[in-house]
Amino acid sequence: MPDTKVQNYANHAKFDPPFHFFLMPIVVTNFIVNIVHAFRHPELSAYWSIVLAAAAVVAVFKMRIYSLKVQDRVIRLEERLRLSQTLPEPLRSRAAQLSEAQLVGLRFASDAELPSLVEKTLTGNLKNAEVKKAIVNWRPDHFRV
Repeated sequence: MPDTKVQNYANHAKFDPPFHFFLMPIVVTNFIVNIVHAFRHPELSAYWSIVLAAAAVVAVFKMRIYSLKVQDRVIRLEERLRLSQTLPEPLRSRAAQLSEAQLVGLRFASDAELPSLVEKTLTGNLKNAEVKKAIVNWRPDHFRV
């Protein structure tokens, strides 16, 4: 069930407790423990454990990065469709100039303020955070990963 609390720039970041508060601390702690163990007991198996622990850290980070990248691609497609339906023609043809990061930021803008914000984003070449900060009527997105 989606979260119903009001969302804005200050509270839109999302934590995934199993990932951020369980998996990440465990793999990072495991990496540190293996380094300490290798210094106390310098042998090949201890060094190999460091390599495996580092691989686990990289794998966990890559899994998170891959899921966020897929999410950004879906957002890009959704926003391009929304822009094609919402923007007036002169601005619609310029929407292709928006970067993926700008589109990801624009997803929070209400339909009413979207045309002016797209214009402002294109004119000022705003970054993702700047786009989000410029939004007045926040459209929540509670389904992010």
